[in-house]
Amino acid sequence: MDKGLTLICGDAIEELKKIEDGTINLIVTDPPYNLGKDYGNNDDAKKFDEYLEFTRRWLCEAKRVLCDTGTIYVFMGMRCISYVYGILERELKMTFNSWITWHYTQGIGKTRGFSPRHDDILMFTKDAREFTFNLDAVRIPQKYYRSVNNMRGANPGNVWEFSHVHYCSKGRTEHPTQKPEALFERMILASSNEGDIVLDPFLGSGTSMRVCQQTGRRGIGIDINPEYIAMTGKRLSEKFTGFDSVDERMKRLPGDLTDDKVRETYVENHKVWFLKNHQSEVPDFEENVKRTYGADGRDQMSIFDGVE
Repeated sequence: MDKGLTLICGDAIEELKKIEDGTINLIVTDPPYNLGKDYGNNDDAKKFDEYLEFTRRWLCEAKRVLCDTGTIYVFMGMRCISYVYGILERELKMTFNSWITWHYTQGIGKTRGFSPRHDDILMFTKDAREFTFNLDAVRIPQKYYRSVNNMRGANPGNVWEFSHVHYCSKGRTEHPTQKPEALFERMILASSNEGDIVLDPFLGSGTSMRVCQQTGRRGIGIDINPEYIAMTGKRLSEKFTGFDSVDERMKRLPGDLTDDKVRETYVENHKVWFLKNHQSEVPDFEENVKRTYGADGRDQMSIFDGVE
């Protein structure tokens, strides 16, 4: 395993107490939602007040270990997210930054009512003004080439679409709530720098540590289930061929790239800016360039402009 990554088997609150004040740059975590999921050796069906007290206790420790410029991202289900928001803002006096909606196309099916198709992620910072946010690292491609546009890309916004890690996927583990790597990639790239320490007190399938491993971050992952710790260790030892998911907009080819030199430079930059950790998507992107602009570099749609 990488020397910069530490896996700890133990209770999240008790292990958090062992971490020194202000030593963590970023916390990204997907705690149990108290929905009765089977996590093996721990209880995900607490009484409501008991669950809120558990949440309050680990969040209090999380704030303590965060450095002054640190950020926390917390996944949470709809039943409790407003309470988590209240704890972070009103009780712990942290600063709200973003309420992120992760939209996915497949999920629980319902016949009486609307099927849920999103999870929510709260982003809070310890300081209102001084915190890490690397916008360039998480931009998405522009729709069109314009000399006045920042072709490095646009802000991805707070609604993110990533596919679930399907049960038939090669990288799927036995964990019941495995999250896609690209989802964690965006948060970790945005809110930490290379060499920073990222903490995940509810490690689960190990997605956060896999992303830290491939993006040059140090990481601490905690989980109460030894099977998940072993699962993560195995995952970290596997060959990396690209993250298991991608925001489909990352493959978007801007229109109007008709100047040969501009297009050639942009295409090479695109691969570095947007597909660095998604090498398996590069051939499709290159094929899209050929399909859209052809050998002569003309936008194929423009051929029909003015033709009746």
